[in-house]
Amino acid sequence: MPRRLIADLTLLLTAILWGSTFVVQKLAFVDDSGAVATGDDALGPLAFTGSRFILGALVILPLALRERARARVTTRRGDRLGFVLCGVLLFLGSYTQQVGIIHTSVTNAGFLTALYVPMVPVLALFLFRKLPHWAVWPGVVGCTAGTWFLNGGRLDGFSDGDLWVIGSALFWALHVIAVGAFVGRSDRPLGLACTQFFTVGILGMAGAWALETPSVAALTGAAFEIAYAGILSVGVAYTLQVVGQRGAHPADAALILSSEMVFAAIAAAIVLGERLTAEQMAGAGLILASILVVEALPFLHTKRRRRASASAS
Repeated sequence: MPRRLIADLTLLLTAILWGSTFVVQKLAFVDDSGAVATGDDALGPLAFTGSRFILGALVILPLALRERARARVTTRRGDRLGFVLCGVLLFLGSYTQQVGIIHTSVTNAGFLTALYVPMVPVLALFLFRKLPHWAVWPGVVGCTAGTWFLNGGRLDGFSDGDLWVIGSALFWALHVIAVGAFVGRSDRPLGLACTQFFTVGILGMAGAWALETPSVAALTGAAFEIAYAGILSVGVAYTLQVVGQRGAHPADAALILSSEMVFAAIAAAIVLGERLTAEQMAGAGLILASILVVEALPFLHTKRRRRASASAS
């Protein structure tokens, strides 16, 4: 089997794991009737976030230690602080997303989370004066319109959960920018991952002890969901992403990983019975199409320019 195909299939499995985890994140907080669980034994979003990322960090720790042993130079103090900063941003994104998922549909959460994709180049413009590809602007307009339709074409159609998830997309975008800056300088992708996962775990559990009432019963009651979201979504899926992106074309990787939102919707339909109206389907489709435009066109444009330059020479 060709190496590129293996890499693409690896990334597809990553997207499936990430997409299906949206359902798991919902199930951890609802009772048998589908209502949000309450009471002293109810799990809080901080405890869930902290525990799953600690599990994910433990999964990836052996690989990070192996990477460190093989490294020719040690990481600088500034890089280590950068890894922690990535963890803080990841915590903010994960926590706000988790609160949102509790109070909105899994399908909405999946598509609204993906708004971070067009946010990344826009934020890079404001933070670094880095002019984005022209495709970003119609992508932003398309995502905005898609979000409008996804919520029924009304401002009051946005639930509190939707707004939390949209807010999380901003933190995801900042996290992507931070990771891009620090992983390139240090060349320690697994070390960065392990550090940021432990950072999220520590912040989540500290916040849970301060603001929630975590109990052994609550944690054991959601043991499957915590294990799935921690071991598979955080630990295994991130490792698969690193492995897959080494052999995949950047355009392939971006497009395949974008299918995460589609798998979230499919999993929500199968497990939770969620359905979209025609208007919501149009909004979801518009968001997906806009994100594909933002991710694919710059790669295609660069590839075409290189071919033209090669032909000219």
